[in-house]
Amino acid sequence: MNNKKLINREVAVKLPTKYGDFILYAYSVMDTGEKHLALVKGKWKKGETILTRLHSSCMTGDIFGSLRCDCGPQLAEAMGVIEKEGKGVLVYLNQEGRGIGLVNKLKAYKLQENGSDTVEANLELGFKMDERDYKVGAEILENLGISKIRLLTNNPAKQKGLTNYGIEILENIPIQIKSNKYNKQYLLTKRDKMKHTLNLE
Repeated sequence: MNNKKLINREVAVKLPTKYGDFILYAYSVMDTGEKHLALVKGKWKKGETILTRLHSSCMTGDIFGSLRCDCGPQLAEAMGVIEKEGKGVLVYLNQEGRGIGLVNKLKAYKLQENGSDTVEANLELGFKMDERDYKVGAEILENLGISKIRLLTNNPAKQKGLTNYGIEILENIPIQIKSNKYNKQYLLTKRDKMKHTLNLE
């Protein structure tokens, strides 16, 4: 990992949720002021392998319950699995729309309503199909004393990104969410064009 520190831990508070009790950490990126969160369950020793989810923010899915994506159900599933495990972390990254921001994500939705898929829409707006970088996520894990993880994800780019920044992934655990009529094509595109591990049969 690049030794230049990107983040500063701002505060940690107790957060009781419907899934269980967590500690919520807030981080700031020093150069930009961008905010990120980490939801932590339990304690661990240095070198221990920790169940981990890196979740990119999705206002439409996580807050409003949009059926156009699988983000909200993935967030709920990850929190439930970590609670059941009794130990783990969910890093909540401020990366709306695979890193293109909320308004551009909505513009991509409009393009999808006109026939583009989720990858084509990003490209038509002048972005890569996925603009995310996982250095901040890796640094948050490092700040929490984590270097070895069992990763909850369907996304091979996330695995590669974390590995590139020095996080050792000992197991990858897909999160399978049932599709619906609104997100089926979106999930098929993620499977076929972005190589996500999804069972949609």
